[in-house]
Amino acid sequence: MGPLRSAGLELGERIRARRLLRGWSVRYAASRAGVSHATWSRIERGLQTADNRFMLADIAGALECAPADLAGVGVPAHDRVTASAQAGVLGLRRALIDIDLTEPPDGAAPMLAELRRSVEVVEALYRACDYAGVARLLPELLRDLHTETAGPDQAEALRLLCIATSIASTTLRALGHPADAWLGAERCRDTAEESGDPVLRGHAAYAMARAAVACGSYQRGQTLAERAAGDLLPHLGRAGAAETLGTLFLVAALASRCRGRLDDSQEWLNEAAALALRIGETDTTRMFFGPTNVDIWRMSIEVDDGDPAQVVEIARRTDPAAIPAGIRQVFYYADTARALVRLGGRDREAIRFLLTAERIAPQHVRTSTELAVTVRSLLDRSRRQAGGAELRALGERMRVA
Repeated sequence: MGPLRSAGLELGERIRARRLLRGWSVRYAASRAGVSHATWSRIERGLQTADNRFMLADIAGALECAPADLAGVGVPAHDRVTASAQAGVLGLRRALIDIDLTEPPDGAAPMLAELRRSVEVVEALYRACDYAGVARLLPELLRDLHTETAGPDQAEALRLLCIATSIASTTLRALGHPADAWLGAERCRDTAEESGDPVLRGHAAYAMARAAVACGSYQRGQTLAERAAGDLLPHLGRAGAAETLGTLFLVAALASRCRGRLDDSQEWLNEAAALALRIGETDTTRMFFGPTNVDIWRMSIEVDDGDPAQVVEIARRTDPAAIPAGIRQVFYYADTARALVRLGGRDREAIRFLLTAERIAPQHVRTSTELAVTVRSLLDRSRRQAGGAELRALGERMRVA
């Protein structure tokens, strides 16, 4: 038996032992993880590996343990939070399924003021890329807000539920679960439609378009963003409408680029940039739309198959401190690193930017597929260069061989 088959069998045995401990059938355990029972059976028998980090995280979530418990390796203390974020995906998924607005809610929710404070806490955790904290608090909060939508303060409860479902969608997308992110975006759309607020509808359309692009449905994402932008134009006098419109321009630019429509993408970016110059740096709708965010989006759109030199030039003239530390700043540092790697000969700078991104948001960096590819490329070609020890340590934290 080869070493890979042996390792797969050991993993399968640990999965089987935990399943039997709970008295679950293969079919039931597989349904909790969102995989077929045939796949689960092959993994248990060592005939198929589960080295894909998302599949392993889903199985661990179904068995209510950490991925490291199944993998049989010690996880450093600073990585247990990252594992916890992945393990929390199942709870978020269940909550999103439960909060169907066409079904009457059960029970009584806490006071609306308390729910509002809880939403603010979850927003702060998300902006800090603390996905484990979000996944821990959000399922119960979603259910409580769903219950409150049947109360006397329905309009405010719907607004808060729209924010919460949007956060659920973006968190699931960041953790590598685009289909679950689409479910969260659909719940956000349903809530926004129930509220009748055109700005919330635009915000929900943004969440749906981002989830569609993450699923590879680029045409769908572009259609959603363009249609919502047109619907929002008559309501620009409302608070947050202009900022929401700008974010719809940005996701339309991203979807166009993914479809290979470079001219269309550039036009949407220019529209967003012009709007950002008119309204300046903002934190309305907590999306921090403004010139800095537009530049960071432009970097993200260019970094994969565009001009890496342009990405580095944009980074040079952009001050990421113009927006709070968190998700957008992480993209600034991460995408600059990816561009530097593509340019070649600037690996030390790339490592410095990656470490800065990790310091700001370790959970985001350690669960990013794109950054894992970047780190692997750096490891392959620069083991003996300056910064090699730091890079190897980063690779270990990201589980990149």
